Amino acid sequence: MRVGLEVTVSARGVATRVGLAVLVAAPAVVMRLSGSHLPPLAGMAVFGVAVLAAVALLMWASEVARVDLPGSLALALLALVAVLPEYAIDIYFAFAAGSDPEFAAFALANMTGANRLLIGVAWPLLVFAAIWAVRRRRRPGDRDGVSLSPHRRTETIYLLLATVYALVIPITGRLAWYDSIVLGTLFALYLSRTGRAEHTEESLVGVAATLARQPTIRRRLTAAALFGTAAVVILSAAEPFGRSLVEAGTILGIDEFLLVQWLAPVASEAPEVIVAVAFALRGRADDGLGALLAAKLNQWTLLIACLPIAFYLGGGEFAGLALDERQTEELYLTSAQTLLGVAVLADLRISRVEAALLFLLFAVQFALPTPAVRYGVAVAYAILAGLLLARHRRELPALVRATWPTGRARPDS
Repeated sequence: MRVGLEVTVSARGVATRVGLAVLVAAPAVVMRLSGSHLPPLAGMAVFGVAVLAAVALLMWASEVARVDLPGSLALALLALVAVLPEYAIDIYFAFAAGSDPEFAAFALANMTGANRLLIGVAWPLLVFAAIWAVRRRRRPGDRDGVSLSPHRRTETIYLLLATVYALVIPITGRLAWYDSIVLGTLFALYLSRTGRAEHTEESLVGVAATLARQPTIRRRLTAAALFGTAAVVILSAAEPFGRSLVEAGTILGIDEFLLVQWLAPVASEAPEVIVAVAFALRGRADDGLGALLAAKLNQWTLLIACLPIAFYLGGGEFAGLALDERQTEELYLTSAQTLLGVAVLADLRISRVEAALLFLLFAVQFALPTPAVRYGVAVAYAILAGLLLARHRRELPALVRATWPTGRARPDS
């Protein structure tokens, strides 16, 4: 894969930024290794900041690794790595639910919150950032939205398949071992499919661009060191951060479910969203939205697939996590929102009107989190999705064909 190096920073600047990330994360690692316990609010701050620092390290490592990885697979793996903090927190809740049933609700809350934030907030934010960037630079471009490259159909069709299956989960009343098999298989097929395509060129900026200029062996060792450091930080910070959230909710009198559903995902998703928006501001909105789309797909497949396994390893029943009424509502609402997201992208384009609609519907169910509103918004998502799919019906055959390879690998654009 060819890699273009855009704007680099000095070696001293790289050392400063990496050192700062490690310094910010160090207190969490020290606290965990020493067995010290922080008050809930202090724990949220110390361990939450460590998670953010780990994401920065992961993003740099992933960007550098793209030099040595083929095609669209690099972007898929980048998205997977970028949401590892979300995985760590959610898997911790599922594992803890094996011995404490109270945590089962938190696992589903964290997962559904993260998924809805991506489509309801991150996608619209990127679209409006891209529109603003085009107008500010006064250059030719799409001033009414973001257009995607044809290879984004791969993520879109697999997201549709996962969503259709997700609609069945609430009917069974539990998140079970066979859900892990189906969703895990979908993710594996997606990776296999993306691995057959090739980008014509990748561009790196900042710290990643500087590190990528190193000789091959040193570059790969640097990426491995960044990955390893980030993994240590995540393993040290994820569990105490999740527990601090729950304890802080009790102290502050905040609904623990809502605190875990929104605050934890905001902390773990923010760096990824910032990177995607930065792409949009540099005129690379397709890359930015592509990264968010890949992140949504792996959270909607692999993350959910991991939860029953973590639950069982934590001492839970082999049958899986039982769903209560509220969790059922959340799954239906998240599935319906994802269906609308797929319908919006069926024509490889998201306009500012569509972006505003996604944000508005998210804002309504966020501001009024009652069962009636949640089901009402879910129905609205489903109706709008049906209308958009009917409108884009001529695009559907090409979308379906993206499910499987069609001979020799082709460029992504």
